[in-house]
Amino acid sequence: MNNDNLGFGVMLGILGGNKETVDAIKSSLNKKAKSYSLSEDDRLIIKFEDGTILTIFDDGQSCCEYRYMRTDDDLTLYADSIFTNIQLLDAPSIEDEYGAHDVQFLKIDTDKGSFRMSNHNEHNGYYGGFRIVARLS
Repeated sequence: MNNDNLGFGVMLGILGGNKETVDAIKSSLNKKAKSYSLSEDDRLIIKFEDGTILTIFDDGQSCCEYRYMRTDDDLTLYADSIFTNIQLLDAPSIEDEYGAHDVQFLKIDTDKGSFRMSNHNEHNGYYGGFRIVARLS
């Protein structure tokens, strides 16, 4: 990903810090997750046995990008597992003759193994970057 062309939403997120995300993830580690799912609005939803829900998504939207999250993994295989770690992994951009297509992986580790989500940002070259956030409810 080219950090020279970060979008406004991503830059504002960087300036604002990520304390809420860090706190949400820290309080969720080593808890038993009843389920993992990808919502229709491109958010990873982790429902824990204690009733809390961790939502992870890309909050970097500025203007004209198309942002979405996908996975090829069967998330039902990880039901009733212990959520042990989360990592962001850079991926090469996808060649696109009409603009830019950035990708960043989100790796979720559990006691049943790991799965990956791919975050995508298709844009015209001026709205790059990702701002992956986590919220606990």
